[in-house]
Amino acid sequence: MALTDPLGDMLTRIRNGQRARKDSVLTPGSKLRTRVLDVLQREGYIRGYSEEQMGPAAGIRIELKYFEGQPAIKHVARISKPGRRVYSGSQELPRIRNGLGITIVSTPRGVLSDAEAREQNVGGEVLAEVF
Repeated sequence: MALTDPLGDMLTRIRNGQRARKDSVLTPGSKLRTRVLDVLQREGYIRGYSEEQMGPAAGIRIELKYFEGQPAIKHVARISKPGRRVYSGSQELPRIRNGLGITIVSTPRGVLSDAEAREQNVGGEVLAEVF
């Protein structure tokens, strides 16, 4: 079955895995998913990820993070969807929870968090918000 929104599928797997108190979840691999996971790991929302075989295709095992028994990710939502793309300049990037959360942005310089994009003065497609 072909997915229309692979990144949204990965974010949903993370959300469902944390609600079910799983240690890790498995998702199909892609470059975009790997770059988004890099941002989540840099910002401290996941413990890490590793490449793994999922039958004939490559997959990614995501190690979820908990703090005092509570999930590190309280909320994750896809902003730019296949039916409605959302773009933002570097100064107009949304602030999540007054800077306590992050916005993941796909820029010409790669996939960055909102703070990194503001620092480098680049905008792009707003992929997701996490807090």
